[in-house]
Amino acid sequence: MTDLEKAREFFSNDKFATEATGIEIVEVGENYAKTQLKLDGRHVNARGSLMGAVPYTMADFTFAVATNFGKDYGTVSTSSTIVHTAPAKGTVLTAETALIKDGRTVCFYDVTVTDDLGTLVAKTNITGTHVYPRPKQP
Repeated sequence: MTDLEKAREFFSNDKFATEATGIEIVEVGENYAKTQLKLDGRHVNARGSLMGAVPYTMADFTFAVATNFGKDYGTVSTSSTIVHTAPAKGTVLTAETALIKDGRTVCFYDVTVTDDLGTLVAKTNITGTHVYPRPKQP
């Protein structure tokens, strides 16, 4: 089983991100993750625009994958800031992590959310705290 398959299996337990929202892990690596979401009617607000919680959920989930997969400890987000930069114009969103610093107890990540037309939809800064022990992965 590949790391991508292991990550998908482990994080399938995150029912809100994977089932309710429909986010899919497309890449995983050391301190790195990339996810995608095909937009549909459940992702829009009353005005027909992308609901602000969608890019935030993607950022939070992508952070969780990057910080928890392949580790012998867990990491939880303790603080996050999102800036919504533009409405999504495309039909697919992609979230990708960038590790800023990974310390003994705290880590810092940037997560960028773009659409398939190249629009920067949101930028999120997340601070995480490493917690012990963590659930076993397959």
